[in-house]
Amino acid sequence: MQLELRVDRSSPVPLYFQLSQQLEAAIEHGTLTPGSLLGNEIELAARLGLSRPTVRQAIQSLVDKGLLVRRRGVGTQVVHSQVKRPLELSSLYDDLEAAGQRPATQVLVNTLVPASAEVAAALGLPEGSDVHRVERLRLAHGEPMAYLCNHLPPGLLDLHTDQLEATGLYRLMRAAGITLHSARQSIGARAATAAEAERLTESEGAPLLTMQRTTFDDTGRTVEFGDHLYRPSRYAFEFQLLVRP
Repeated sequence: MQLELRVDRSSPVPLYFQLSQQLEAAIEHGTLTPGSLLGNEIELAARLGLSRPTVRQAIQSLVDKGLLVRRRGVGTQVVHSQVKRPLELSSLYDDLEAAGQRPATQVLVNTLVPASAEVAAALGLPEGSDVHRVERLRLAHGEPMAYLCNHLPPGLLDLHTDQLEATGLYRLMRAAGITLHSARQSIGARAATAAEAERLTESEGAPLLTMQRTTFDDTGRTVEFGDHLYRPSRYAFEFQLLVRP
């Protein structure tokens, strides 16, 4: 795809970074869509008057971010854009669809378990009582994006594995007549354990975004406690900040 790319040699910004930023913007804005071929490094270098190592460095930086992939016999291909999720009460499944991604789900666990102290406190239940535990791997364009662990009060709704693989948890709640009203949420980051890294195709110790959420319905009842992990190369939270008068 022929893109309008320019570099400014008088700028203190490194040439490879100028190029990588323009390519990243084209991916984020949908000019370069998933599956698009970026083109030959030699041709790109000649068109911009850059050295091949400079172009290679720019492309590698986007490969490292997970936006591009080098495929043998195919070339450099756009994989996806980063999903930027607004801080509002929405599901990852819905946000992925809204961003033009192709969400898919692998259900890893779907069973009743005794509530830990943390889960019991979040759901307002006695420690050790039965709660519904659901663990899922959420993918976009066939690549892992997030590991989702949710606990729900027993008897809240029937959760069949085939339904969980076909749609989002919040959609199933709404279909069961549950009106989601508000949530308490905290966001952080930590290093991936060996098991988490394997699930999310990251290196052990790689940084992961964390999100804990306790969700309430319109009666004030706690309906869900979620503990989620996200790949930061694929995912970001967006804030809108207002100046206090």
